[in-house]
Amino acid sequence: MGTRINSIAFQGIDVLDIDLQVQISSGLPSFTIVGLPDKAVAESRERVRAALHSIGISLPPKRITINLAPADLLKEGSHFDLSVACGILSAMEILPQEELSNYIIMGELGLDGRIIPVAGVLPASIHANSCDKGLICPAQQGGEAAWSGLDDILAPNDIVSLINHFKGTQILPKPTAEQSISDKQFLDMYDIKGQESAKRAVEIAACGSHNLLMVGPPGAGKSMLAARVSGILPPLSPKEALETSMIHSISGMLKDGKIISDRPFRDPHHSASTPSLIGGGRRAIPGEISLAHNGVLFLDELPEFSRSALESLRQPIENGFVTVSRVNNHVTYPAKFQLICAMNPCKCGNLGSHDQECSRAPKCALEYQSKISGPLLDRIDMHIEVSAVNPWDLAKVSNGEKSSSIRERVASARAFQAKRYAHLEDKKIRTNSDLRGEFIDTYATPDNEGKNLLLNAAEKLKLSARAYHRTLKVARTIADIEESESITRSHIAEALSFRRINYNK
Repeated sequence: MGTRINSIAFQGIDVLDIDLQVQISSGLPSFTIVGLPDKAVAESRERVRAALHSIGISLPPKRITINLAPADLLKEGSHFDLSVACGILSAMEILPQEELSNYIIMGELGLDGRIIPVAGVLPASIHANSCDKGLICPAQQGGEAAWSGLDDILAPNDIVSLINHFKGTQILPKPTAEQSISDKQFLDMYDIKGQESAKRAVEIAACGSHNLLMVGPPGAGKSMLAARVSGILPPLSPKEALETSMIHSISGMLKDGKIISDRPFRDPHHSASTPSLIGGGRRAIPGEISLAHNGVLFLDELPEFSRSALESLRQPIENGFVTVSRVNNHVTYPAKFQLICAMNPCKCGNLGSHDQECSRAPKCALEYQSKISGPLLDRIDMHIEVSAVNPWDLAKVSNGEKSSSIRERVASARAFQAKRYAHLEDKKIRTNSDLRGEFIDTYATPDNEGKNLLLNAAEKLKLSARAYHRTLKVARTIADIEESESITRSHIAEALSFRRINYNK
């Protein structure tokens, strides 16, 4: 006797169909899973055996063979447990094969028969919806699956509930989609004393989703500024929330079946390896840049990161995605993030200080800054100096602007951009930082005075073509903050002020 069950495997955020075939035949009692399973899948047979035994069902003393087709595709993860169990129960005529064929099944089994949450339910549900099938998943993740718009979702707590549902003695409730309500208390810009020019730069970067590099001595407030960026960014749009949640679902980071609403803020330690930053490892899981998709990636102490890890950022910054290559497969993840970096001007951090001058200048600065390549710096739209705050200013009562006020201006500027780009066929263009090719000429061309200023500055500062275009995009954002359709000389001048820093002063 044999049966077939619909299951899935993941390749990045792409979902691949798996035909799980079960055969129970005469012969010496055995339980074999074939089809290139990894260790977690191979161990599934013990979890399934124990789970069924816990509800009073013993496996028949026959030869049980599970085949995961296509056999040349590596199968990874514990989400095959439930589909294996359902296949066996169907072959034993406990569950109806005809009804199970209308579902994609995924879930891990506990030894007591409980169905445990697994990674990837959201993309699996979207895939099931596109295939006109239902989905059987763990109860805790029913709400996550419901975000795909799929109607036919079964989310049992355990195998007994699933069996009773198909027997008609129990009806599983229909899960509802829930969005996580953020209870996170964002840090407020009001806490930062002084640094008005740096706050202005952070606001411009937030409005256009521009990459930003802050250079200054220790204790100047670079990390404080970066930590408060999340508090001035607008919430994720429904489309962005779904995109971001799919990546977090694959990583098993969605809680209680709710998709996320706040923009991600990832701040890995400078000891992070290249695979942890861009993605990789044995299972080619998403890295920090993908987990920061539609959000912020903050790299503090930038020169302390390994050279290979930093250089690996160059292509994702330009393309908005990263391809992780492994022997068995090539996995592509979205990686459209806003990069914010902070660094000291030299190893000791005292270069340019009026109180503690660097004793090894300029060699100390040259050695420290040489850890960051020119091509990477060229991809960072805005470079600013963050000077040390005077102790007399620190002693004053803060009278700075609150994040809520800045957030309103950021939201207004982004709405201004969204309205401008709404009619474009290229839906990847959402903010000014996304402009490419002909769209820069169409939407970011300054007036004659602004163009002359930019040309003269580009010649004197030896700006590359990339730096030239990134300056135009920053100027476009500055104009949008003022709700100006034209880019003037003053907008170009301010954008140029963020383009170059004399580190070795």
